[in-house]
Amino acid sequence: MENNTIVKQAGEYVFKLFKNQLSRKLVYHNYRHTFETVNEARDLGEMQHLPEDELQDLLLAAWFHDTGYVNVYDGHEEESIRFAREWLEQQQHPAPRIERIAECIQATKHSLEPTTLLQELLVDADMSNIGKDTFFSTAELLRVEWEIFKDKSFSDREWAQFQMDFLLSTTFHTYQAQRKYAGQLGINIQEQRSRLSKEVKKKKKDDKKHQETLAQPKRGIETMFRNTYRTHLDLSAIADNKANMMISLNAIILSVVITYLSTKTSVSGPEFAQHRSLLIPIGTLLLTALGSVVTAIISAQPEITSFSFKKEKMNSRKVNLLFFGNFTNIPLEDFQHGMHNIMRDKKSLYNNMITDIYYLGEVLKRKYKILRISYTIFMIGLVLTVIAFGISIAYFREGVAVAEQVGL
Repeated sequence: MENNTIVKQAGEYVFKLFKNQLSRKLVYHNYRHTFETVNEARDLGEMQHLPEDELQDLLLAAWFHDTGYVNVYDGHEEESIRFAREWLEQQQHPAPRIERIAECIQATKHSLEPTTLLQELLVDADMSNIGKDTFFSTAELLRVEWEIFKDKSFSDREWAQFQMDFLLSTTFHTYQAQRKYAGQLGINIQEQRSRLSKEVKKKKKDDKKHQETLAQPKRGIETMFRNTYRTHLDLSAIADNKANMMISLNAIILSVVITYLSTKTSVSGPEFAQHRSLLIPIGTLLLTALGSVVTAIISAQPEITSFSFKKEKMNSRKVNLLFFGNFTNIPLEDFQHGMHNIMRDKKSLYNNMITDIYYLGEVLKRKYKILRISYTIFMIGLVLTVIAFGISIAYFREGVAVAEQVGL
């Protein structure tokens, strides 16, 4: 009677604890699971003909084995042991038996193997779900719980594979559990194998459908590629036109300034040398024109992506057989073989077109970056030249005025 009383009190304590403190999001590890574990532990213990004190400790361990979920999810066993110790010490339960109960709870940790009969019975009772016809419905609850608390998401195929692996790798430790659950466990394994097979076939069907979709000449895809190519080529033409404009403009400026300087120095060399302040704006203008035209020429310079041929690269996404900068480095036989592969596989064709667009984008990025530098040099140089000319003219007038005063 005393033994039944403490087990009943433990059940009432756990019920109130879960009701008041356990998260409602725990849809698997809740009071229902604990209650079922206690019942299964009682059946297995009675089938094993355990002494009364051992059966009592087994049931107490079953009641407390998941109480740690109140505070933590991972590593809840230690918290469960703490709850059990505190409550059992208040009930003045014998210390050696408290340690035995704690060891049973610790044994329910998946990474540990039970070492005593009581530990094996509790672990079998805790895992008895795999040997019941309710396995699949309760497994879905565990899946939801893991998504919430462990941030683990599974596709239907991944979950079916995980469950299959779990069922095949899990065995019951005691003869009583094997006798009670083995039949239904075999049925569950067969059902899970069937579900996994369906999910695998479904995935293969979806993959095949996806590949067929890629292989179909979709108008929207072709229009997208056509417009993207046209846009890139138009932008490239605009960049080249702007570069040519800068080259022409700065070439004219350089020619005019150099011709003017040559004429002045040859006709009125000594007189021109007296106005050295004019050399600063003229020099600034020359450097500006030179820097701008050089960067514009670099921008307009043809760009070919580098490529070193290796046969193992032929199926790589980084090789574009549609671009002359790549295929001219490939032997004719390999090029023909690669083109035939592309014509047989739409996905390969799309990969080559995507690669081509990517490299066109890289070339455009470089062109516009250098062209922007050219325009910036030209703009800043013109501003500095005008400022320098203004300062030179002011300096020249000041010198003339001083000369006139001295002459007077």
